[in-house]
Amino acid sequence: MKSLKDLFLDELADMYDAEQRIVKALPKMAKAATCDDLKAVIQSHLKETEGHVKKLEQVFQCFDKKAKGKTCEATVGLLKEGDEIAAEFKGSPAINAALIGAAQKVEHYEIASYGCLHEWAEVLDNQKAAGLLKQILDEEKQANESLNELAHASLNDEALGESNGNGSPDESADERRGHLPRIIRPVGTGRSRDLSVKR
Repeated sequence: MKSLKDLFLDELADMYDAEQRIVKALPKMAKAATCDDLKAVIQSHLKETEGHVKKLEQVFQCFDKKAKGKTCEATVGLLKEGDEIAAEFKGSPAINAALIGAAQKVEHYEIASYGCLHEWAEVLDNQKAAGLLKQILDEEKQANESLNELAHASLNDEALGESNGNGSPDESADERRGHLPRIIRPVGTGRSRDLSVKR
């Protein structure tokens, strides 16, 4: 009969594979972004993600296991969708909003997964592993919040064609606002925000 430890190690292998795939995907996402702030957030998270791979190897060691990955089908699908979105919206004012949406889907999957892993490590009474997983979880939450802040600051308006790409509105912004009741909302889990357009 499978145990909680078996479940934990299975999910750990899943995330080990996921993080390695994300390390390869983030540079492409940064290249596709046209906003310097978004590029910076993605590149910063790339360094964190490389660290996550190493932390997961330490978690395996906490359980006297050799690090190994198991194909994370969810991440494969999310990254494929991200590639398709980047290709479809290349050259569009909505490219950065599209990339944020794709990235946040990955972040939310990671947040859910690491939330479970952290809890299970505590139940399994492995505090070192729990501490490492909490560090990763906190960094994933912060990455998601950084994406949320960027979307809220200017990139959703830019997606409407209401910004010239550097955060300042173009001449037809007010006219467009008259036709569009609300802007694209990020998928964030941070504090709730009213992103509706003020008339």
